[in-house]
Amino acid sequence: MNKNNNQWSTKLGFILSSAGAAIGLGAIWKLPYVTGQSGGGAFFLLFICFTLLIGLPMLISEFIIGRSTNREAVSAYKILAPHSKWTWIGKLGVIGCFLLLSFYSVVGGWILIYSGKAVVGDVIQPGQNPGELFGMVTGSPWITIVGLLLFTVINVLVISLGVQNGIEKANKIMMPLLFIFFIILVVRSLTLDGAMEGVKFFLAPDFSKITASSLLYALGQSFFALAVGFSCMVTYSSYLKKDESLPYSAGSVVIMNIFVSLLAGLAIFPAVFAFGFKPEQGPALLFMVLPAVFGKLPFGELFFAIFLLLFLFATLTSSFSLYEIIVAALVEKWPNARGKIAWVIGAVVFIASIPAALSSSTLSDFTIFKKSIFDATDYLVSNILLPLGNLLIAIFIIHKMDQKLTKNEFMQGSNLPIGFYQTWRFLMIWIVPIVIAVVLIYTISQY
Repeated sequence: MNKNNNQWSTKLGFILSSAGAAIGLGAIWKLPYVTGQSGGGAFFLLFICFTLLIGLPMLISEFIIGRSTNREAVSAYKILAPHSKWTWIGKLGVIGCFLLLSFYSVVGGWILIYSGKAVVGDVIQPGQNPGELFGMVTGSPWITIVGLLLFTVINVLVISLGVQNGIEKANKIMMPLLFIFFIILVVRSLTLDGAMEGVKFFLAPDFSKITASSLLYALGQSFFALAVGFSCMVTYSSYLKKDESLPYSAGSVVIMNIFVSLLAGLAIFPAVFAFGFKPEQGPALLFMVLPAVFGKLPFGELFFAIFLLLFLFATLTSSFSLYEIIVAALVEKWPNARGKIAWVIGAVVFIASIPAALSSSTLSDFTIFKKSIFDATDYLVSNILLPLGNLLIAIFIIHKMDQKLTKNEFMQGSNLPIGFYQTWRFLMIWIVPIVIAVVLIYTISQY
């Protein structure tokens, strides 16, 4: 493997790839329905505030760890804290990404199947029941397995090509298309009669609707949405050149993530309100409500196909980062075997994902603590491992890492006043770990 192919060729390539890692199911699928269930505009405003105060400092932290060592996640912690238990942070990231892929790939497969059906006109038809169609897709073992296989193969093909020729090139194509497609959908959604009610719901804060639960959901979403906690960004930033500004790069990623979340809300809520649907439909919003909404639009099948394609792009760009942290850890030992490693990891992930893929069909009666295999894995990853990873990284970078090194990495490549570094350090000492600990304790207590 060409060594240069293990670095980002441009700053734009790094930012687009990092933004792609962050923009996925969280921004386009989870945020809209959680916003719908949690008070609309007030929740979205809180999400933005917490993303800037919690997510951004955590993102900068992972960037610092990665670039300071120029090593993937597992090796990075070994270099910074040799012969200590803190090296398990990187291993936790690899384990977490593997478990996340075991159900994330299943959803990716559903989106692939839906995208194919939408392109040929099989999703929105007269008399078609979106709920029955969703049940048919998720309840068929063969359909879910085929979708899972196709999604896995696409990821492996891109990852096997390396950083520049695979991940960076794919993101340079997919991310601009994602923004273009989203803007088309937003324009169409905003021109519907009654659309302004949806805009008002999404952007006009009504803090009377905020509860303790929605407040903590906003806190959790702020770092879930940026792909921090599993050290994916440690691996991505290890490929970054020393003359790039980490705070500027992290800020660009956060702004793009918030912008896509804004576009997602403006594409969905005006259409939902225009046709009299309820915004608090939950996880079924994408697959069951939106087909009904788009079905009432002229050229609705075309617009829904566009929406699914951009959703597929976002899902893939996120899964690239999950695969890369696993593959990169092994490439560190066998640098000339990236292609073979990618295919082996892809095969293992595919096999490990089969139980989750079958949890709505063949294995529907099998439960773990009263949850399906899919839901149990989701709960373990999202509510325990991810917050735990964030908390450990927050403690590590302040209390275990050389503070001269963190300051140099933070300030390098930029002309920022020292006050920016001091603000970041204050947040990482007094705000971020406390907030993450609260989220972790709350989510565990709700089980």
